[in-house]
Amino acid sequence: MLLILCVDLDDDLGRKTGIKTPVIGRQAVERAALSLAIADPTDSDGNVMFQGLQLYEKTLPDSVEIAVVTGSARGDMAAGRKVGAETEEVLNRMFSGEKVRTVVVTDGAQDESVMPIIRSRVEISGVHRVVVRQAEGLESAYYTIKQFVRDPETRGTLLLPLGILFLIYPMTIIFENAIGSNSILGMGVAIVGIYVLYRGLGLKDSIRQAIESTKRDLYTGRVVLVAYVVSAIIIVIGGIEGVYLIEEMRNGSDLDRNVINAIAIFIFGGVQWFGSAGIILSLGHITDEYLNGRMKLRYLNAPIYVISIIGVLYAASGYIIEAVTLEFFAMVLVMGTIIGFSSTLIFSIIEAKGGINTNELRRS
Repeated sequence: MLLILCVDLDDDLGRKTGIKTPVIGRQAVERAALSLAIADPTDSDGNVMFQGLQLYEKTLPDSVEIAVVTGSARGDMAAGRKVGAETEEVLNRMFSGEKVRTVVVTDGAQDESVMPIIRSRVEISGVHRVVVRQAEGLESAYYTIKQFVRDPETRGTLLLPLGILFLIYPMTIIFENAIGSNSILGMGVAIVGIYVLYRGLGLKDSIRQAIESTKRDLYTGRVVLVAYVVSAIIIVIGGIEGVYLIEEMRNGSDLDRNVINAIAIFIFGGVQWFGSAGIILSLGHITDEYLNGRMKLRYLNAPIYVISIIGVLYAASGYIIEAVTLEFFAMVLVMGTIIGFSSTLIFSIIEAKGGINTNELRRS
């Protein structure tokens, strides 16, 4: 027994005509095809049903049946489950134990994505794709690109490097202070690069979670939200100061123009601002932990660590650009290490001995 199975993955038939699926039998399929063609003459799923009817007529007088199954417009998983359930219903209603094989008729690559679901229920002896000739290449290309962007593996291995390549040129223009048409071109390439990185890293869920977290922080009055905003502004100021210092020192000194020196100048000019942002952010987190009763004394290490790191970066970058001496760099390196280790040790000892109960302090 041969079953000609027409697949409408996005349920255009049900949504546009109201016909209940699955549609079983030659006359019922013909009425459904005419109804869909009248409701939307441009819908290719009507062509699928007419193609199925043509195959049905060519197969006669051999044993053959025809049916239409539909999926769902909600998405691939829901559509696949519905196609599988309707295929089982067709087999149970039309056949009673005899061996069945099917020819699947679709309108493109997207509908064929449910082929494994159909194959798990009935033997597939052939697939017939019916696509309007003018749209075949476009539809197949669109579905291929859509699947490519959805796949996390291809996003990470291909889109991520591509996004980085797109960003190289505009970043070069920015650092060279280019003007005119090159800047416009660089901005366009930068936007494309940022979008490709966004898709390549799969940041959609992360951004949505960040927005929801920001809303919760705003409604619950968390201090850290203000700290984030202030820190971001300070970091921008620090970045601007770093760039200005690069221009000043390159124009007014004999310093070699290489990447290491440029990075060192940038850090030397902006590290105080970056450190201030880190201190404000750590104090914001400490304040929230204290107000929520989760404060631990060792949390006070954070701003001290930031101060130590600021000093080390300032001295290291200054030594590279010959703004500080080797002795000053060594002294700051030793002091930063001692301060970091000492704060960790002191707070741990006090907390272990129960010298300060921050929860009791907050309640009092």
